[in-house]
Amino acid sequence: MGWVIDPRRLRVLRAVADHRTVTAAAAALYLTPSAVSQQLAALEHETGHALLTRSGRGVRLTAAGEILLTHAHAVLAQLERAEAELAAYAGGAAGEVTVAAFATGIAEVLAPALQLLGGPHPDIRVRVRDAEGDESLPMVLDGEADLAVAVEYRGAPREDDLRLWRVPLYAEPFDAVLPAAHPLGLGAVVELAELADSDWIGPYPGNPCHDVIQLACELAGFQPRLAHSSDDFRAVVALAGAGAGVALVPRSALRGMELKGTVVRPVAGPAATRRVFAAVRRGAEAHPLIRPVLDALARAAGGLPTD
Repeated sequence: MGWVIDPRRLRVLRAVADHRTVTAAAAALYLTPSAVSQQLAALEHETGHALLTRSGRGVRLTAAGEILLTHAHAVLAQLERAEAELAAYAGGAAGEVTVAAFATGIAEVLAPALQLLGGPHPDIRVRVRDAEGDESLPMVLDGEADLAVAVEYRGAPREDDLRLWRVPLYAEPFDAVLPAAHPLGLGAVVELAELADSDWIGPYPGNPCHDVIQLACELAGFQPRLAHSSDDFRAVVALAGAGAGVALVPRSALRGMELKGTVVRPVAGPAATRRVFAAVRRGAEAHPLIRPVLDALARAAGGLPTD
């Protein structure tokens, strides 16, 4: 055993594993594709194993690559911990933290967290980047953001993902938004299965809320007929008010919204739920700049439902 692995190349390997193509990994790392290829070739030379193989238009890890990736997660997390401890030793509670969050998450917990943070930690500057719930986690993994306020969705990294450390914040139901003349608007609650034959208005595929709504409808025994698509819930509600269809909208998104021409009803039984959490790169959770932001987010979410 005479070789030593360069940790920088482990970051390249993880980026390729996350993005599935050399080109996308290079863009995430702000490198050229040729530089990424050179780093991977050097890593294969260092380890003596082929780490990647072609898969359609992209690449996938070989068995040796998967083994090395597991160790890469541990090594990179330990480097994050080392950076956090050195920053704490240097009294590093001053600097900038970039937080990627979706719009409602900004309103519900991030903006209140900034107010809580300002008094005890005036030297921590938080830069907010608006990002859909499925965009913020890749931004953290790629180093574009330090912290994400994200939403559970199909295909999201699992709670035991070795790359991320998570803090649950809150959970909220989706309410049914119906045209005012809709017959189901007369009841106190709506059975989701009764909307199976309706036209639906909802987010585009790829939006985490689309996945939540699809899953709720599948559990109710039908596939919603998506007649109109928008990622802006104000537009969704306006279309429902115009009689264009029915929708499920997160309860917090309806707060303060113009609901003219609609009725809003809770959904009976197991229904769509948006689960929101904060995430950082594993090992960075104790960083003196990041820990206070996580704590402030948890405090801001303290009065919100968690189930």
